[in-house]
Amino acid sequence: MKRLLVTGGAGFIGSNFIRYMLQKYPELHIVNLDALTYAGNLENLRDIEKDPRYSFLHGNICEADDVAKVMPGCDSVINFAAETHVDRSIHEAGVFVETDVHGTFVLLEAARKHNISRFLHISTDEVYGSIDKGSFRETDTLNPSSPYSASKAGGEFLAHSYFVTYGLPVLVTRSSNNFGPYQYPEKLIPLFITNAIDDMPLPLYGDGKNVRDWLYVEDQSEALDIVLQKGKPGEVYNIGAGNEEMNITVTKETLRLLGKPESLIQPVKDRPGHDRRYSVASDKMHALGWKPRHSFLEGLEKTVRWYVENEIWWRAVKEKQTAYQEWYRKHYG
Repeated sequence: MKRLLVTGGAGFIGSNFIRYMLQKYPELHIVNLDALTYAGNLENLRDIEKDPRYSFLHGNICEADDVAKVMPGCDSVINFAAETHVDRSIHEAGVFVETDVHGTFVLLEAARKHNISRFLHISTDEVYGSIDKGSFRETDTLNPSSPYSASKAGGEFLAHSYFVTYGLPVLVTRSSNNFGPYQYPEKLIPLFITNAIDDMPLPLYGDGKNVRDWLYVEDQSEALDIVLQKGKPGEVYNIGAGNEEMNITVTKETLRLLGKPESLIQPVKDRPGHDRRYSVASDKMHALGWKPRHSFLEGLEKTVRWYVENEIWWRAVKEKQTAYQEWYRKHYG
């Protein structure tokens, strides 16, 4: 792997992954293709933008011409580019299908034509749906509950078909809930951290007992690197941290770390199709030599500290978010 194409690299997980890879591999060159939608932010990569081993192109994976500009010369591809927020997918499902399915198709076609040696497609544990007990394995039936998770399932099915039909060396990962620096503050942890800093309410869905497995983003980056290096084409790899916590617990721990009162918690009506619990078995990743380095509390402490120390970053992001919300209410009610 000498030249790696990263799509969606200006987003949360993508930007953390790019930084991780450049630090680890001195000879690696990374090309970042990103459409810079609301969640893409070049400030996430400001510290490495002048690195000669890094280059950026503003473009969309749904546009074949944009992909054609960056694919030549790359030997591997990792596809982070996606619409990812469940709440948005409930109201704007078509956008998710366009990016998560059609965009994946455009990338796969280009990768096939350029004989890419590794194509890593990033999916999510949400494609499995909810599970009351135990943990999902890679061979379990997918049962997505939201337009977001359904679009991600569609994208990875398409990716797998390119392995079966064309022999494209596709790998798929399904990871649990990521958190850490540079995460867009519409997701639970960064939203609650930044709201709590400003003594604003923390809107907690339902009874707050929905369970998620929380994976610190540095551990995700390491896992993805290992899959790129050691994964077997055609295989799916679950990436779970074993850090299962209820949303109410996450909320209270966040407030505790910030020294804020639990009175800031504001229960709100649950969202439609809200899965109760996600859990994946990560035996295949462990067999490749990966295990998470951070406990949930260790990761949360680092995350809270980062948002406290990087107020300029998240205030600018939330100002744009507020503008979008006002536009959305005006057009959709």
